[in-house]
Amino acid sequence: MKKLTIAIALTFTMVLAAPITAQDKTAPQLTEVADSSATQQAGDTLPAGFTLDEVIDENDMADMQEAVKQENGLHTKLKTKFVEGTAGFMSLVALALVLGLAFCIERIIYLTLSEINAKKLLADIEKKVEAGDIEGAKAICRDTRGPVASICYQGLLHINEAMDVVERSIESYGTVQAAKMEKGCSWITLFIAIAPSLGFLGTVIGMVMAFDQIQEFGDIGPTIVASGMKVALITTIFGIIVALILQVFYSYILSKIEHLTSQMEESAITLLDIIMKHKQHTKA
Repeated sequence: MKKLTIAIALTFTMVLAAPITAQDKTAPQLTEVADSSATQQAGDTLPAGFTLDEVIDENDMADMQEAVKQENGLHTKLKTKFVEGTAGFMSLVALALVLGLAFCIERIIYLTLSEINAKKLLADIEKKVEAGDIEGAKAICRDTRGPVASICYQGLLHINEAMDVVERSIESYGTVQAAKMEKGCSWITLFIAIAPSLGFLGTVIGMVMAFDQIQEFGDIGPTIVASGMKVALITTIFGIIVALILQVFYSYILSKIEHLTSQMEESAITLLDIIMKHKQHTKA
């Protein structure tokens, strides 16, 4: 799972970085091609009595407006604000987002794969146990993924021992499975706490920058203070946004853990009933 988390983090980093790099490299080339193409087309089809500027104004104004809209898109605005918040400091906020999302996605994948039809599993186990095929019941558990199948297999391993031993075995192994489900969640909570803290740290840094500029120029005009205040507000906004995104994923992960835990408890009770009936039938 550690390799999966690292792979997800690297993927997110490449996805976030690639569009910015590609846009910066291709934007001048696309602008030059568009300008030369528009000029050539206008020159070839220039009507008598019209200048090139008039043709461009009449025919290409819509295309130019569309190009301006694309340049002012959401991605460009986010990139601009990211740079205005000082790229070095904002990179820490972005890193918290990437790593936090990597842990979230890894947990979601693990928990999703752990979900099974517990009622069907217990029904199949009960049929095998009633038929006296304990090894067949164990085989069903081994071939089924997830913590529910694991605790059922653990209970079947001690089926010939006293009920209190079986119960302790299931309870102990259930604790182990619960710890596995919650693995990595502490890192998610760490990044949820770090993101707004970095934002507030940026607020303090921005205020210090503003006061440094006031001290340097000996004036408290709005233009002098604006740059420092902008850094303070941008870093705070991005830090809070990152924390909100991670909190949504974390709440979803907790709901899946609660569902699996409840499923494990119900399955453990049902398995104990199956084993009790088997023991009574064997004694009779």
